[in-house]
Amino acid sequence: MYLRHTTVRKNGKTHTYWRLVRSVRVGRKVHQETVACLGELNAAGRVRARALAAQILGRPIQGELFGEPGLIPDTVEVRVIGVRVERGRRFGDVWLGWQLWQALGLDGLLERLVPLGEEEVPWAAMAAVLVLARLAEPSSELHIAEDWFRQTALDDLLGIPVEKVNDDRLYRALDRLLPHKAALERHLRERLGNLFGLDYELLLYDVTSTYFEGEAKANRLARRGHSRDSRPECKQVCIGLVVTTGGMPLGYEVFACNRNDVTTVEEMVKAVEAKYGRAQRIWVMDRGMVSEENLEFLRSSGRRYIVGTPRSDLRHFERHLLDGPWSAIREGLEVKLCPSPDGRETFILCRSADRGEKEKAIRERFAGRILEGIRRLQRRLRRARKLASAADVSRQIGRLLERNRRASGLFDIRVREAPERPSGLAVTWRRRKAWAAWAELSEGCYLLRSNVADWPPEDLWRAYIQLTHAEAALRITKSDLDLRPVWHQRAERVEAHILVCFLAYVLWKTLERWQSEAGLGDSPRTLLDELRRIQSTDVVLPTTDGRELYLRCVVRPDKAQAALLDRLGLCLPERVRPPRLLAQM
Repeated sequence: MYLRHTTVRKNGKTHTYWRLVRSVRVGRKVHQETVACLGELNAAGRVRARALAAQILGRPIQGELFGEPGLIPDTVEVRVIGVRVERGRRFGDVWLGWQLWQALGLDGLLERLVPLGEEEVPWAAMAAVLVLARLAEPSSELHIAEDWFRQTALDDLLGIPVEKVNDDRLYRALDRLLPHKAALERHLRERLGNLFGLDYELLLYDVTSTYFEGEAKANRLARRGHSRDSRPECKQVCIGLVVTTGGMPLGYEVFACNRNDVTTVEEMVKAVEAKYGRAQRIWVMDRGMVSEENLEFLRSSGRRYIVGTPRSDLRHFERHLLDGPWSAIREGLEVKLCPSPDGRETFILCRSADRGEKEKAIRERFAGRILEGIRRLQRRLRRARKLASAADVSRQIGRLLERNRRASGLFDIRVREAPERPSGLAVTWRRRKAWAAWAELSEGCYLLRSNVADWPPEDLWRAYIQLTHAEAALRITKSDLDLRPVWHQRAERVEAHILVCFLAYVLWKTLERWQSEAGLGDSPRTLLDELRRIQSTDVVLPTTDGRELYLRCVVRPDKAQAALLDRLGLCLPERVRPPRLLAQM
């Protein structure tokens, strides 16, 4: 990565705006991709960034991790020919992760929840290793123990010797961490709320699944069901995640995968209320969670909701689609309120021009495939030299329509007898004009329902569209943090693995929010990948009296890395261990 700047004259003043860019190869060409817009990088901006860092970290920025003990003389004579560098290790990404871990108070919380006993390594520190590894380089416990930990500077940051980190200790750390899931969720809710001023009035709920490698016979929740990962042959569990606006996590629950998403709603709502009490929250869920039983459960106890509805419900509002007036939220997006007959709910009709164009293109593509399939079938029947089976032809038509369901209702396809042909059959078709007219009218439209009576339609729509943050949270957890696949077989280890991924996602979102407020976009992975190139290393200085002076230093960041750290208001330590003067071996 490197810096680019643009000079702009405005009101007689010259402004220099900086961008952090990287080169990306696409085929044979190399393009410049903007990683972050750094603004003017002036003194005022640096002051704001440092203030933000101080707020997040809750302590002054330190340039040194360890103070000097004062046992090393100020000057020593060095044999230059013997100077060398040893033990280069990843520092920047794990150091930043450790800063986030401390900023959220997870170090102190786990020290209280899992007090130090007779073990050689505190369980709180081992839990930090698991979560920081999941954030920086998601991998198995075996990989952490055999490769990853020794390649990082975490032994210096956490005070854990490399030889003490093994897969058995990491597995036992999972077992120690899991019983404190509820306490961790309550702590993070309070800490994140205070740190970023979060509003817990609007809660977004969504469900995903993750699959197992192996039979998972010891896991009572592992079942086969609908796979969101295109792995129906594998056993799975479902994870229900609750987040606030912006995607900040509040809590999660694990369910058996043979349960329908609809059946998890009541259990999840009660679990959240058991942890945080009853309040005037508004639950936002997509149409996959909607059933009349769930809505009655929410209404009966005074809970409020905004939910999506099945597309088939649009048929009941055909008159409203034709009539006006509509309220414009922005160009190409309109909404309209439609009260329910009993007055207990409000339906919100939404119409998006962009979505309409997309759905039209999809329909036309599938319709074209169906037409081409019908024509190929007609040609085969004309050229056939022997009688064909009407049942076989009907099955071929059924498979064609099944593969192209988005336009299957547009065609009325019939198989008739044709004695004049050797095949004895012919296929005819016609377009259903009523279906085509309804498709054209309803494309780009969708329907919401809510029992929130005092909000305008624009606010109801904006609240529902926040569900994209819940979907993004599940996508990040599964892809960037490698929640899937699950290799653990025991139920408790599986739930502990999900908890580690949840905590890593909390660090991810904290860093993302920090980046965003510092004007660095919202790509934590890009930032972590860049900072991981900053290493700590041992500078070995042989002295003239036969001894060696060891200085464990942090390599100075290059210009681009320094700009990122400056924008975040962070200052790298210069050393990670006091100097050591050892006898020559």
